[in-house]
Amino acid sequence: MASIVLHSHAGLHPCAHPCAGLPVAAGGSLCHLPSRQECAITTAAQEHRWNQRYMQTAVTRPYWRVWTYETPAVVLGCSQRAYLDGARARLAPGMELLQRPSGGGAVLCGPWMVSCSVVLPPSHPWVQGRLPDSYQGLGQLHAQVLAPWGVAARALPPDQVAAANARGGPVVPWACYGSLAPWEVVDAAGRKLVGLAQRRQRAGVLLVAGTLVTPPDWALLCQALDQQGDEAALRARTVSCAELSARAPDAQQMASALRVALTQTLGEEAGDGAGEAADYPARQATAPNRP
Repeated sequence: MASIVLHSHAGLHPCAHPCAGLPVAAGGSLCHLPSRQECAITTAAQEHRWNQRYMQTAVTRPYWRVWTYETPAVVLGCSQRAYLDGARARLAPGMELLQRPSGGGAVLCGPWMVSCSVVLPPSHPWVQGRLPDSYQGLGQLHAQVLAPWGVAARALPPDQVAAANARGGPVVPWACYGSLAPWEVVDAAGRKLVGLAQRRQRAGVLLVAGTLVTPPDWALLCQALDQQGDEAALRARTVSCAELSARAPDAQQMASALRVALTQTLGEEAGDGAGEAADYPARQATAPNRP
């Protein structure tokens, strides 16, 4: 893939957004984001609705969106319905609890995470070949984005996954960050920094990535799913940007850097999905959390 060049000393992001301080892309002099709204904090429910909307019809070109979160949310995989009632009872009233239509383990979104959704046509080069190969482009892009901040990380090749999983200790099968998959981004010790997932259907392919900018509240997730015994394993198997570099980006800086890299690679960012997805029934986005 083409190299994404971000200069950590050549110049600082000149706009007045919360992402001020972002290194500018090579050859760039102005923020590519047109308004403060582009850096707005969103919710896991908005992200879910955006993913639903952009996979509803045939995908003819790349669409993508970057997400940040002000408050925590638990997102379960499609096969984890058995956890819903218990998690709803254990979580604080008003905390988001979602179930996505794709597989995989539970994810804990929150201020510690920056995510992105990438929707591609089936003919796009990133999603050709074997299913695990579809992660390579997005995983390598994340590793390149993190490098200027001194975050030493790499996308894990498929032939190294088994050894890295074994080295990390006990796998936590119910959690997305409890094990490794091809091209996820790890540090030198094999701890997961960026998790990847995908959903394939005839209309197109949805790729999602979540970067741990600061340490997550793994105790919250383990308590919600009544899996308190796995908290130590999750901490041992994961790492955040803040733990790898004294110059690590905060959430808004990481989000803005991802926008630069994705724009260079795939074109302009799509709409935020909040208003566009308003016609989706609320039940498709959330499993309401009630006291």
